[in-house]
Amino acid sequence: MNTGVRITAFAAAVAATFGTAYGVGKGIGPVGEPPAKAAHGEHASAPAEPGKAAEGTAPAGAASAAGGLQVSDGGYTLDLETPTPAQGRSVLKFSVKDAGGKNVTAYTTEHGKELHFIVASRDLTVFRHLHPVRAADGTWSTPVDLPAAGGYKAFADFRPAAKGAKGITLGADLAVPGAYAPQPLPAAAPTATVDGYEVALGGTLVPGRAGELKLTVSKDGKPVTDLEPYLGAYGHLVALRAGDLAYLHVHPNEGGPGPVVSFTATAPSAGSYRLFLDFQHDGKVRTAAFTVQAGPGGAPVSPPASASTSAPSDEASHDAGGHEHG
Repeated sequence: MNTGVRITAFAAAVAATFGTAYGVGKGIGPVGEPPAKAAHGEHASAPAEPGKAAEGTAPAGAASAAGGLQVSDGGYTLDLETPTPAQGRSVLKFSVKDAGGKNVTAYTTEHGKELHFIVASRDLTVFRHLHPVRAADGTWSTPVDLPAAGGYKAFADFRPAAKGAKGITLGADLAVPGAYAPQPLPAAAPTATVDGYEVALGGTLVPGRAGELKLTVSKDGKPVTDLEPYLGAYGHLVALRAGDLAYLHVHPNEGGPGPVVSFTATAPSAGSYRLFLDFQHDGKVRTAAFTVQAGPGGAPVSPPASASTSAPSDEASHDAGGHEHG
């Protein structure tokens, strides 16, 4: 299990929040190719040229809609059967109910899954990207490891198979009983280290305006050029806003297989965000986590000249891992 973070998670109706793109710089002008169409169905807004607002996004400085803040939306409700799981290893059970109170049993498969499920701690120091299993009656279950007592939030990201249905991200609270000692938000740093891999972050997160984020993966001072597809892409990015755990989730467009995984992103508001990049190499998924600031107080994050630099890194001192399958 990777160490690194406690947090919040996954998105859907975040059309006006994070759009995906290929090839990114450190918050500078457009790269050689314009961003391709967002890869996450209707969960992302239309692509935009870096530095310009994507179609459907708010104008610069304006707040955008954020996902995962409601337990019910669009006639669907996330029903947690295990809202107070035990500390440590346990099993989470839940269902998605339609407007008539019946369990949803038909979903549209997106990125290899009918439903994506994320659990994060309220202080953004624990992050779990889970792959639950659905029973015939529409009940989902998944093992999970929640290492500390306190508040967590679960996110279900899915698209019902009903005709005309759009992608939805629902969020519900979890509470792990026990003595709770919240941790401070990890400090911003240009690199993160996980399992011997170093990931460098470059770019700028700007409220209401599309900006580029570039994540470069290296190991032992050498760029990793053979990343493996994970959920249909060479990287998978989740962003959570500190405070209310507003959720943003995007995939990169065509490109790869490394060392660069890039995205175009629009923050819904000013504030602190925690970014979680899932990437797969040598058959294992790892998560690199970063803290970034959008708006006042925020500044471009410049990646180090080489991934082997000794620049401060977001070491695996927080539990950012967690890729468990039911």
